[in-house]
Formats: sequence, C-alpha cells, structure tokens
Amino acid sequence: MLPSPPSLLFTHLHSNPNFLVRTRLMKGEGRMAFKSRLKWVGLLGLCLSVLSLFTHFLLARYGISSDFHSSTITIFSWRPIFDHHPLLPTTSPLYRRLWGPVKHLESLHPHANPRGNFAAPKLPSNGYIFVRIQGGFHEIRNGICDAVVVARLLNATLVIPELQSTTSSKGISSQFKSFAYLYNEDQFMVALAEHVKVEKTLPKHLKGARRKKTIPSFKAPFSASPYYYIHNVLPVLTKHSVVELVISEGGCLQAVLPSNLEELQRLRCRVAFHALRFREEVQELAKRLLLQARRPFIAYDPGMTRDALAYHGCAELFQDVHTELIQHRRAWMLKRGMVKGKLSVNSSEQRLNGSCPLMPEEVGILLRAYGYSWDTIVYVAGGEIFGGRRTLIPFHAMFENVVDRTSLSTYWELHRIYGREANLDPHPRPPKSPPLSKEDRKIDPWTTGPRPRPLPPPPARPKSYNIEGWWGWVAESDNEPEASVVELRTNAHKLLWEAIDYIICVEADVFIPGFDRDGKGHPSFAGLVMGHRLYQSAASRTYRPNRKEIVKLLDENQDHMYQANQTWLRSIRRQMRKSLLDGLTEASTKSKAISFLSHPVPECSCLGSENATISAHANPPYSQLHSLLGPVRRCPAWMTKGDSVSEFNSKETEEDLDEPDYLAGLFFGNGSSGESESGSGGASNKEETHIEDQEELEGGER
Repeated sequence: MLPSPPSLLFTHLHSNPNFLVRTRLMKGEGRMAFKSRLKWVGLLGLCLSVLSLFTHFLLARYGISSDFHSSTITIFSWRPIFDHHPLLPTTSPLYRRLWGPVKHLESLHPHANPRGNFAAPKLPSNGYIFVRIQGGFHEIRNGICDAVVVARLLNATLVIPELQSTTSSKGISSQFKSFAYLYNEDQFMVALAEHVKVEKTLPKHLKGARRKKTIPSFKAPFSASPYYYIHNVLPVLTKHSVVELVISEGGCLQAVLPSNLEELQRLRCRVAFHALRFREEVQELAKRLLLQARRPFIAYDPGMTRDALAYHGCAELFQDVHTELIQHRRAWMLKRGMVKGKLSVNSSEQRLNGSCPLMPEEVGILLRAYGYSWDTIVYVAGGEIFGGRRTLIPFHAMFENVVDRTSLSTYWELHRIYGREANLDPHPRPPKSPPLSKEDRKIDPWTTGPRPRPLPPPPARPKSYNIEGWWGWVAESDNEPEASVVELRTNAHKLLWEAIDYIICVEADVFIPGFDRDGKGHPSFAGLVMGHRLYQSAASRTYRPNRKEIVKLLDENQDHMYQANQTWLRSIRRQMRKSLLDGLTEASTKSKAISFLSHPVPECSCLGSENATISAHANPPYSQLHSLLGPVRRCPAWMTKGDSVSEFNSKETEEDLDEPDYLAGLFFGNGSSGESESGSGGASNKEETHIEDQEELEGGER
C-alpha cells in the first residue's frame, strides 16, 4: 500500500533536514530583497521630489526676465510680467483709436519763446528775493514758477529757493530742504540767465541779517495780483535790498495775468517746461523705468489723498477707520478755516456732483469698456493711495500688468537717489546715566521685602501706529501725533518719488486721472501732468473724464456692470472720446483760473500748419477748438519748415472708430478673439462684421 502524499513529504523532510533550512533561507532572502527594493524606490521618489521642488524654486526665482528684479510670488500680479502678446499694427483702426494721436490737436505746437520786446533784466537789480516754499510736489513747482515771475516783475535778483516738503521742518537736515535735492541748479540758472538774474546764496552780510531775523518777510498770499508786489513788496525791497517771501499754498501770483503781461505767462512756461529739470539721478532712473515698457502703456494717477477726500467731503467712500481718519482731517481743516461747511457731508451727493475721485475699479471699467485689453500695461503714479493697496485689487483683476515705481525698480535703486543723513537713528536711546556709588544705591522694593510683593507698574505702551501706516491713534486720542524725524524725512523723499512718476506720466502714451484736485481745491499732481502734456505734445491721448456724467452712467448699469449692453458701452465710449476735447474746456475755465501750468494755452502754443487753421468758419471740430483755445498765433517759419499735419479723412473719423455697428456684452473676460484688426472694410457679410466688432470691443486680445 502506497503512503499518502503528506506522509511522503514528511518522510522526505525527515530524511533531508538541510532542505528545510535552505527553504527558510530562500524565503528570508526574498523578503530582504523586497525590502531593499522598497528602500531604493523610496529613495528615488525622495530625490525626484527634491529635484521637483528645486526646479519650481528656480522657475519662480528666475522665470521672469532679468530686467525685472522681483522674487516674490503674489496672487494679483503686483510685479510686471509683460507677456509678449502680438502688438496691434500701427495702421489698424483699433490701434489709432486706443493709442493714436488726437487729430484735432495735431497742429498745436509748443512755443514759449518771447514774441515781443522782452529785453534782458536791467542792472543793477533792486535787491535780492529769498524764497521759502512749503507744500507738496505740485505746490513747490507752482511756487518756483511764480517766484521767478515776481523776481522779473520787480527787477530783483532771485536766490535759489529753499524747499520744504512739510511746514514742520524740525529734524530735517538742510540736504532735504535744498533746491538741488530735487532739481538741477545749474540747468535752472543757465536756462534763465537771459530773463532773470539768479544766485545760489545771499551775500555774506545779508546771510548774517537773515540769521538774526532782521530781513523783512512777507507771507505771500495765494494768487496775489502783480500790483500787490509793486505797491507793497517793491518799496521794502528797494529800502532794505532784500526781502524774504514765504509761499505756503502753491501759487503766489494770480494765474491769469493782464494782456500787457502776456510775456510773463510765457516766462512761466519756460521755467516749468525748460528750466526746471530734475537732477540727473532722478532722470536716469525714470528713463530706465520707461525703457522697460517696450510697448504703449497707460499712466494712471488715482489722486486719492486724505486731504483731498477730507476737503471735498468724500469720507463715506471708505469704511472702518478710514472714514474716521477723513472726518478727523476735515474737522482739523474746519478749525483752521481751510474749508467751509459742516463736518458731516453727504458723500453720495458729492460723488454725483463729480466732486469725489473716481475709484480705481471705476477707472478700470472705463478703460476696459473703451477697448483696452487685459494685458495693457498700466503704470500707477502718485503717492500712497489712501485706503491701502486693497483699493487697487479690483483694478488688478481687470489689468494684469499693473506696475509702479517700486515694482519696476529695486530697493537699492530707489535708495541710491535719497542720499544719506548722518546720525539718524529711527529709535534713539536715552543717554546712559553714570553708575551710582554704593552710598547712592537704593534697595529695589520690587525684588525685596516681605511677601506678597506688590506687582511692578506696567511698562509704557509702545506706539505701534505710524503716520503712513495703520492709524492706531484714532481710537486712543483726538489729536494726531506729531511726525517723527524719520517720517519728516520720508515726506522729503516723496518729492523724489513724485518726480519719477511725473516724468513717466508726461511721457506715457495715454494718461488718465482719477482726480485732479488737492486738499485745497487747487489742481493737483494730475493737473500739472495734463498741462505739461498739453504743452509738450498736445495730440497725445489725455483723458479728462467728466466725473459727473461718468458716475451717472456707472450707476445706471450697476446691476449688470460685468455684462454691458450696446447702448451703455456706446455711451461710455462717447464720454471717453468727448473727454479728449471737452475736458480742455473745463480746464480752461476752472483749472487755469487757479493754476496757469494746468492749462498753458494759447499763450505758450502756436499753429504749425495752414491746413489746420482754426477759424470760426471751419467744420465743427475746429470750430469747437477755436472757441476753446481762443486766437492761436501761427508758428514761426523755422518751426513749420518741413512740417506736415495729416488731414482728416472724411470717410474715417474717430467717432466712426469708436462706434461699431455691433457690440458685445462681455468685456471683462480674457476670452479668445482675433489678434488684431486688419482693417475696416475687410468683412463682406454681417457675421464677419460682428466678429470684427467683438475683437475691437475686447481690445484684440487672445
């Protein structure tokens, strides 16, 4: 009888004991090999993970072009990315509508040279005029131009003005008060050598009199007439040979002078647009920033300062502590008589009247509705926007390439133009007291004595707020804290920041302001930029939106803002197009009466082509321009030689480009559309025409 299989297996194992050992060894080696493979697989995965993280880090650090020094990753494109999208052909209708010159103003050229008998200043002069100018960037610029005209009017020698960015100059070194900190002194003196005698400092005997405060001083009133200086200042000047003028509100001479002093108006233009050049370091940095654009760009000045919002009663545009800050500033203005009215103002009514700034979101809607695509470069100018950068978040959502001076330049590039100030400690420590002798030492009651010991007094609460940061003092005190030395120095640096922004805004292809009034109701930084652009290149696109009409249109479509209909879009485009010329009318009637530099025409301009003669019998656009600018003289022959001005095409006007037959609703999306418009007559059927209009509406974006 044969044994069963298990019995055979047992018998075999019993007769070969080494077989069982070998089997167990083989099983152990298999497990060890399997574990070894797992280790190698894990090690390989770990290496791949490290390599992936290192690759991502390199892409995040060096993925952007080396021209832009940024190593941070943000949600909203706070750094310039400047994607290289296909550019629109310069001959396409869409390019001419968005970036092309304003044809009505192409014949207007800058001409600030003397046109009559404007002889050199008489020698000897009647004495010295020493000027101290207080205020911000635009107030200093207006004050310098007026001081030069006053010196010419009184036949006096002008001493290089002293600049003070704040009325409280305690702790600020003379470096930040000097004219050379912002402007080029040598250029200023050379450019005015034939018009006004300019000296860098007072003579030695007058310097001592100034230190002793024996020099007669005048606090120049705002917009004073020429007769004020002739009848009040000139007699004192001839008697004492020196006079000190303190200019604190910007302009010390009335903006619109009598017709017999028209040459003084042109002298203002020569000072503002030719003699006042920023120092070389500032100009070089601004040029480097301009070279980074590489394609047309928009300059946008929000104009949302705390003083402007308080003066015009626009507190309710914000929330939380920002409203309290604006009201606190308005109360301060009321107490000093700077503004009249009540503390509480209906901000909604002020906004409907056009007295409040356009919010960044509203400006973004205007630009997108007009046809500017999402990848358009927008340079945000001006100082710190009141309300913080959170107010720009909707604007960043509409335009990807939103940049400013901090994103286009490095920290060291900005600090290189500031200069240094010795012995400036932002947190000064109290001087150390000499060590006490054993007899003078007293027992510390907080560490000795019977228990329970009393608790020590709480330490002094540190001030965590900052003048330009979080306004923590509002909840603690009714009085605004005094500015520290560091804060005063920062105010001085703001002059350089705004100088950089000023250069870029003047050279921009398109400029649009959110607000053009300051905290005193005068033309602000944006007003000076628009005046400079009107003088230098009148045909460049400068939108001056009618805030009253724009707010009405925005409120009408408030519930359907992100999907607009044809009628609303046409209304927005019509308002934007009209602002190119109608804004000049408001500037000539309102801004020029306060600041001549905000509208320096027709005194400082001329007509350069006979084909563009402005007359009352011309077609409506030219007739409108004639009523706006008044009689504009022709340019001299040496200026018009070889000058050619393009004539209007009767079949293609700017209005035709702005008013397509078919409009689409969505203008905020990054939807697909054609790369560019190739022409106006390429489509033969209705469907193709609709597609082309869709491309024009979305700005030719893909």
